[in-house]
Parts: sequence; structure tokens; C-alpha cells
Amino acid sequence: MHAQPAVGDVAEISRTTCAEDITAFTQMTGDHNPVHYDKALAEKTPFGKIIVQGGVSSGILNAVVAERVPGPGTVFLGVQWNFKKAVGVNETITGRVEVVSVRDDKPICQLKTTVIDSTGDVCIEGTATTYTMPLKDL
Repeated sequence: MHAQPAVGDVAEISRTTCAEDITAFTQMTGDHNPVHYDKALAEKTPFGKIIVQGGVSSGILNAVVAERVPGPGTVFLGVQWNFKKAVGVNETITGRVEVVSVRDDKPICQLKTTVIDSTGDVCIEGTATTYTMPLKDL
């Protein structure tokens, strides 16, 4: 069980995307956009390559929030994300969460959220509001 998060707490998780991420996301959502599957077409787009779905790129933030800060029992109440740079297959991304504020009366946090690639470019940036339910006595 994690302690109550504090303003300034930061956590990160990194992972490398893979073609299976695209397939799994398509199976979950039905997103068959050709920029995720058609190499010849994708190379002609401004991305210049096959890209993973935005949900794959932002999904790393779910992991940071649920596993690190604020931690287990945490769910998103709201997010505001700007997608700045597409993420390709076999690219390493890092999700970073920083606690901006914590309510005194409820386990609700405001977070600064960022996903960067291995070159340090920002792929996603924005904010999130989370609620952390106590899991201890469940």
C-alpha cells in the first residue's frame, strides 16, 4: 500500500512499443486505421512510418498512475492530453507523472502527465485528475 501522495512526487515507467501493441489495441477497440497497418501508405504520411495508436502511447500513463504515483487503487477521473508527436513501432517511450496538487478532504490528485520518446521529444503532454480508493480492507 502506498502512502498518500505529496505535491512534487514524480514517477516514470519506460517501455518499447511493438507490432503486437497495434494488434492488441485493434482487438480491444476495432481501430483498423491504415496508418497502423499499411507500411507503404504510412510511409507517405507526414509520420513517414507505421505508428502505434494514441491509446497505446497514452496507455503508459495508466501504468504509471496505477503502479507508481499515486499508486494501486487509482483511477482517472479526467484527462486533458495533447498529442504532439506520433510514436512508431520499436520506439522506447517514457511516461512521467508529477503530482501538482492533492486534496485534503478526498484522495483526489491533479497530475502533470508527459510521454517522451528516446530522443527526449514530447509525444504527449497534459494533465490528469485521479481518485485513489483505499484497497487495504477490501
